[in-house]
Amino acid sequence: RIAGHYGLDAVPAYTGGYNIAPSAQVPVVRRGPCREAAVCRWGFIPHWVKEPVLKPINARAETLTGKPYFRDAFRRRRCLVPANGYYEWCATPGGKQPYFIRMARVDLFSFAGLWSSWQGPDGPVESCVIITTMAKEALAHIHDRMPVIIAPEDYDTWLEEGGQDLLRPSAAEMEAYPVSHRVNNPRNRGEALIQPLS
Repeated sequence: RIAGHYGLDAVPAYTGGYNIAPSAQVPVVRRGPCREAAVCRWGFIPHWVKEPVLKPINARAETLTGKPYFRDAFRRRRCLVPANGYYEWCATPGGKQPYFIRMARVDLFSFAGLWSSWQGPDGPVESCVIITTMAKEALAHIHDRMPVIIAPEDYDTWLEEGGQDLLRPSAAEMEAYPVSHRVNNPRNRGEALIQPLS
């Protein structure tokens, strides 16, 4: 499905799931001589750091061009991160309630991302980060941020290092509903995690 959606010849093997946590290996699509798929660690390590103390999983769209941590990758190493949905936590009087958020009419979509290749002591480590922006009005009651979602017609513009104006809330219809607190533990996996609470 990923190969067909992005027009790829092949996709490397990876372990998917319904509870992807930071440091997990996730598929990304990036520009090579043509589009190519790779598997990256979710938690960004710039190529120039000596010791990866910080491994951010998100990067704010508003500050990408001003922060040295992401600036080089924003110019040269953009990617798309395939997803079916994502979790967000809403503050309530009883604690944080997890929600599953997805596109209303599309089953597979793409987060805007950046990738990097860092030379570690045991060899190269490829990593990625997901870009976030202000939440659209329909989701702002859950959280004030959301991932940047790139529409299929804009894939090439994003990967070819243009389209900074794409870093905005998606105009597409989305749906969100509360799910089990079991998602708070990354050891819990399986499709039951995205089922709506009764």
